Amino acid sequence: MPSSPPPPESSASLSGLSVVLGGTGGIGAALVENLLARGETVVAIGRRTDPGLDYADPASIEACAAEVGQRLADTGLALRRLIVATGVLHDGAVQPERSWAHLNAAALQQVFLVNTIGPAMVMRHFLPLLPKQGRCVAAFLSARVGSIGDNSLGGWYGYRASKAALNQLVHTAAIEMARRNREALCVALHPGTVDTGLSQPFAKTGLQVRPPTVAAGELLQVIDHLAAGSSGGFFDHHGLSIPW
Repeated sequence: MPSSPPPPESSASLSGLSVVLGGTGGIGAALVENLLARGETVVAIGRRTDPGLDYADPASIEACAAEVGQRLADTGLALRRLIVATGVLHDGAVQPERSWAHLNAAALQQVFLVNTIGPAMVMRHFLPLLPKQGRCVAAFLSARVGSIGDNSLGGWYGYRASKAALNQLVHTAAIEMARRNREALCVALHPGTVDTGLSQPFAKTGLQVRPPTVAAGELLQVIDHLAAGSSGGFFDHHGLSIPW
C-alpha cells in the first residue's frame, strides 16, 4: 500500500504552539477544535478562560501574553500561529448603523474597543512572542465590509471603520515584523458569513452561510499556505486578495 503524501512544507514548518484569542467564541472555538484534531498544541484564550481576556482591561491582555510566554519557556515550543478571532458587530445597544443619523459615540467606542484597540494591544504584547527565525503567522479576523474599495452599499459605519482601522494596523505590524523575522507573516482574514451569533441576525438569503467548523478549516488552509510575500495582505477564506 503506498504511503500517504507528506504534509505541505508550509504546514509542517508551522509545528509548534498555536494560540487562538477569542478561542471560546463561535469561530475561535472551531479553530481550536480543528487544530486539536490535527494533533496541534493549542492554547485557547477568551473571556471565560484563566487568565481571561478582556479588552476593556489592558492588564488582562498583558497577563494572557505573560501566561503564553511562560508556556513557551516551559515547553521549548515556538509560537507559530497567533490567531485573533475576536470581534463585535452587535451587542445590545450596539447595532450596525443604517444611516449617519444612527451614529452614537458610546456604541462607536465599544465597537472600536473590541475590533481595533483590543487587537492593537494584542499586537503590543503578543507579537514579541513570535520567533525571530522560521515561519510564523499572526492572523487577525477582519471583514470584507472593512474594505474601503469594496464598499458600494454604505451603512454599518462603526463596524466598517473599525475593521478598516484593524487592516491598517495589520499592514503596519507586518512591516515591523519583517524587520525581526523575514519569514514572519501578519495578515487580515475575512472568514465569510459564518453561522455564529455575530452574523445570524444579518445573514441574508443568498449568502453562503457556513458552519463554524467549515469556516475554521478554510481559514487554517489559508493560514498554512500563505505565500512568501503575502505578509501585510487582506485575504478571504479562499485565500483571494481583498482590496483595501
